[in-house]
Amino acid sequence: MSDERDFEHTDFLAHIRDDNGCLTAHRLEDHLIDVSELAADFAAEFGAAPWAALAGIWHDLGKYREGFQRYIRLCGDPDAHIEGRIAGPEKTHSAAGALWAQQYLAEVDKRSGPVVARVLAYLIAGHHAGLDNWFGGLHERFNREDTVREGRDALAVAIPEAILKPSAGLPDLNAIRTDQKDNIPGRFALWVRMLFSCLVDADFLDTERFMSQGKAEARNGFMPIGELEKCLAERLAVMAQEVVTRGEAGSQVNLKRAEVLGACLVKAECPPGVFSLTVPTGGGKTLSSLAFALRHAVRHGKRRIIYAIPYTSIIEQTAGIFRSIFGDENVIEHHSNVEVDDKQETARSRLACENWDAPLIVTTNVQLLESLFASRTSRCRKLHNLVGSVIVLDEAQLLPVPYLQPVVDVLRLLVKDYGVTLVLCTATQPTLESRNGFDQARQLRGFAAGEIREIVDDVAGLYGALERVKVHLPADLKTPCDWEQLAPQIAGHDAVLAVVGRRADARELYMRVKAEDRTGLWHLSGLMCAQHRSDTIADIKQALLARRQALAAGQTPATIRVISTQLVEAGVDIDFPVVYRALAGLDSIAQAAGRCNREGRLDKGEVHVFVPPKPAPPGLLRMAEQATRILWEALPPEADPMGVERFADFFRRLYGDANLDAKDVCNLLRVGQIGDVNFRTAAERFRLIDEAEGATVFVRYKRDADDEAIDVLLNTLKKEGPQRWLLRKLQRYGVSIYQRDLQRLEGLGDIEPLGGDFPGLYVQSFGNDVLYDRVLGINVDGAPGDPGNLVW
Repeated sequence: MSDERDFEHTDFLAHIRDDNGCLTAHRLEDHLIDVSELAADFAAEFGAAPWAALAGIWHDLGKYREGFQRYIRLCGDPDAHIEGRIAGPEKTHSAAGALWAQQYLAEVDKRSGPVVARVLAYLIAGHHAGLDNWFGGLHERFNREDTVREGRDALAVAIPEAILKPSAGLPDLNAIRTDQKDNIPGRFALWVRMLFSCLVDADFLDTERFMSQGKAEARNGFMPIGELEKCLAERLAVMAQEVVTRGEAGSQVNLKRAEVLGACLVKAECPPGVFSLTVPTGGGKTLSSLAFALRHAVRHGKRRIIYAIPYTSIIEQTAGIFRSIFGDENVIEHHSNVEVDDKQETARSRLACENWDAPLIVTTNVQLLESLFASRTSRCRKLHNLVGSVIVLDEAQLLPVPYLQPVVDVLRLLVKDYGVTLVLCTATQPTLESRNGFDQARQLRGFAAGEIREIVDDVAGLYGALERVKVHLPADLKTPCDWEQLAPQIAGHDAVLAVVGRRADARELYMRVKAEDRTGLWHLSGLMCAQHRSDTIADIKQALLARRQALAAGQTPATIRVISTQLVEAGVDIDFPVVYRALAGLDSIAQAAGRCNREGRLDKGEVHVFVPPKPAPPGLLRMAEQATRILWEALPPEADPMGVERFADFFRRLYGDANLDAKDVCNLLRVGQIGDVNFRTAAERFRLIDEAEGATVFVRYKRDADDEAIDVLLNTLKKEGPQRWLLRKLQRYGVSIYQRDLQRLEGLGDIEPLGGDFPGLYVQSFGNDVLYDRVLGINVDGAPGDPGNLVW
């Protein structure tokens, strides 16, 4: 445990803390030893403790430099230890340990030493700036005069022998994961990234222990996995009794949901590996997959559950369900809307980034997958906590096709090398096994045949039993239907959901339907913040319940018409008798159909597919739309367009037409003959959200005039800085917009940067009452909404 000393009487400082004007010192030697021990504990989970121990003991050797010690003492800035925050040669320190590793280890063992030093160079030199390329990065950096001088200056002082020359000896080279095994490129790169995660998390945590006393203790107290399983079992028992009370236990839907749950609990006893859970929408797969994950974790000693969801827009519903079962403190909701730039970090922002130190994480595909290819410290920090976990990929059909090959590679590596059990959970299972059926130029290097074990024994029978809708196709799949034609059709139904592919289309169709009949009309899109969407979905569910009650009582129900983007298609449990869906990928249409007659209360629900006025944007969405069109045009009239057998054909066609490694990430992560890897370039290219979109604006959404939640959160942020609990709450008020819209809105004064520690984050200007509409969300294009719906 680190020893705190009086600032004036400490020989070498790692950090300083301002205690109400009194500076307290964190001894450098203590910091190095503690980080070494903690990093080794983390890496022991995958057999690499000695590697992490060496990286930890040497990571801050550069802080022994006279220039750094003079600077940190004179400036008295708690952020002085953060490299790159303030320019100047005396502030740098991350290269010295890497240079010492090259020098010392070559002396210890001329054969093995340079290999170990190359691995440590990536870790130590990157522990502030992130993992770099070898050529075009570290190689050139280590040969610069200022870097050589940094290493020389550090060794010019009397560094303790136990720090410079630890007695443990060289790590075992057999621990290195090589690309040649199983011919999976990126194996060595992932192993280095896992070690990097161990180092940076240990560094963050030891720094936090000093800088934020009491915070480390607050990390403890999570409910054990076994207790989480008991909580879920109790909730499922209550839900089953509620079904009985309502007299619905014998319905086909509820009988099949019980069968799915039972299959999950039985198959959870199977050995770890890769599983698929293929269940039609409305078949109860969310809680059943969680039941599988918890039971499997208990039986096989897994450490945590990572539940990944494709859309930020619906993560809050799943996280809310889990919190209602397990309590807020046992569930972490983490997505990518709120992150602090590493280049502009402070001591507080550094400690705010997530390390997934809870038993149950609800996150997005973007956050999970981009972290697995990341170079930034804040993104990589969490990765070692994936070791020995159960990862549930909900809506697995939405894995990013242009990156599918590197994604499948890394998922295979997590299973093979890091003790992960993977669950592919979806109603429309993608084809992720290696198959000869792919075009050779687009052939997927996937899981071995039979490696993915299906949890449900009779998928076709389950789909047949849960067939609850009739799908109506347009007479011509190439002729568009304009909004003027579509709006009266939708307005003619008293309960209907319409799903379109673009946010602008949702707004346009909403206004058209409103012109026909404005009663009982709702809008859902990504232009609404998460809190707004949650409130709206809750209102819709309440209206649907009131409708059922009115019908049961023989009364005329109120109208319910919802216009939504595809965000409603994953994880949003609503049930309409009629659904309209714009032509799209077959998987997306199936998800929309899952919101029709979901509970099986009707003989058949009605799903109407229409061709929207504009085709999908160029790229994957248009390819998916075209694959569906080609598939359907070839069907005989009597065939079911949504039959379960259609999905394998759809994904084969989609994958066969696509470049599955569009940014050449796999080749960038192949290790060269001297251990060279392009970490930084690969991370820059593996971006699931284009840089043109992704700027976050915190909107001042208020459910009513008395709602002050967002104002309180923003004031706390400006006053106290980024704390993890605060960033999590703020996620619910963030909206991602395009850079072009950001620049225009900032120029108009509608938004303003948060400033300080928050580059890239913006807030709706105080007193601006026209930017955010209480129905349509943020007004990015100047389109008029209803003046009565402006924020309070």
